[in-house]
Amino acid sequence: MASSTDVHVRICAQEIIKYDLEIKALVQDIRDCSGPQSSLMELNSQIKEKFNKLRLRIQDLEQMAIEQDRETDRLAIQAETESQRRQMVSNQTAWRKANLACKLAIDNMEKNELLHAGENRSPRQRKVTKESLVETSGNITESLMSISRMMAEQVKQSEDTIGTLATSSRTVQETNEEFKSMTGTIHLGRKLILKYNRRELTDKLLIFLALALFFATVLYILKKRLFPFI
Repeated sequence: MASSTDVHVRICAQEIIKYDLEIKALVQDIRDCSGPQSSLMELNSQIKEKFNKLRLRIQDLEQMAIEQDRETDRLAIQAETESQRRQMVSNQTAWRKANLACKLAIDNMEKNELLHAGENRSPRQRKVTKESLVETSGNITESLMSISRMMAEQVKQSEDTIGTLATSSRTVQETNEEFKSMTGTIHLGRKLILKYNRRELTDKLLIFLALALFFATVLYILKKRLFPFI
């Protein structure tokens, strides 16, 4: 029967996979997004929330690895944690690229629509169109600044994640070195035990031969004294 710890580890791993798939789906939605800016902002808000949940579950999995009693289980869970961290960083990179590409496409589309509409209007309407274009550009700039701040925050979190991943990698490496050292000590101990067992067998054989020689000597002396004629 599986222990409660194993069950918790499996549940945590399944939730991590679920968030990973949801993030990939949102990244694809951003790539396919054709506007308006509010839709893109909504998608960015959703994906940021998923990243926060994913980061927390990865931290939970890392803590579960530390709490393992068996070395093999701890190393296996730590390896899975590092793999999930690398996958999260990869998703963050894909998100930034998709976000920039979508933002650029929406900006170009809105500018083209305003310019195309302005060509068929009167001078007064063109003036209004230009004012609308300036206002739209201002809104776009503000949206870009907001997204830039959001992405800067994610970059910082990615740097923290990479730092944590590097620390975990060093810890796993040090653990592997300790495990190799312990394995060497165990092999050496086994050789010493076998050597002592062989020496014990040799000592027993020598003692047996000495006793046999002693008894033979005693019998020979008794024979000469008690039965000299034989």
